[in-house]
Amino acid sequence: MDVASDASAPWLIVGLGNPGPEYAMNRHNVGFMVADLLAERIGGRFKRAGKAQAQVVEGRMGPPGPANRRVVLAKPMSYMNLSGGPVNALRDFYKVPVGNVVAVHDELDIDYGTLRLKLGGGDNGHNGLKSMTKAFGADYHRVRCGIGRPPGRMQVADFVLRDFSSAERKELDWFVDRAADAVECLVLEGLERAQSTYNS
Repeated sequence: MDVASDASAPWLIVGLGNPGPEYAMNRHNVGFMVADLLAERIGGRFKRAGKAQAQVVEGRMGPPGPANRRVVLAKPMSYMNLSGGPVNALRDFYKVPVGNVVAVHDELDIDYGTLRLKLGGGDNGHNGLKSMTKAFGADYHRVRCGIGRPPGRMQVADFVLRDFSSAERKELDWFVDRAADAVECLVLEGLERAQSTYNS
């Protein structure tokens, strides 16, 4: 598996979503929300990444000294189902091992407000993951942010492209904050510690 052999290799943390204000509060855009909060925490602002179809923030995560990690936060601007191309371009540019890529995304099969972290696996029908896996393989980390299943007979595509409900929005800040904490824990302390702390 292509995992970094030393602490100097950067981490590429990818928030998945769709660009544009009309999608900003969609369930499908929870990855963008987490990326925005992480950028705020490291004191950076997203900017266009050269030729890559993405916005990035470069910085460091963790306390000052040898324990901190170089990170690149990214939001692909290609729409969800084409995320793999921009992410792979960034991975090549920053020389990020596949095992140091983290996808933060919405997950239908987990209850709203629940987090699960894992390394590798299938895409479970998620078009952003499908595109990333096609571009560079499946051996990257995932921070899966539960949004639950659509009610009644609502189509999945309609559900994920709708804004969080008013009831869900009451918990959304807490949920996004906890997901950002989980990403930091994964990068700084490893998958097992992050899973034991945040998998619920």
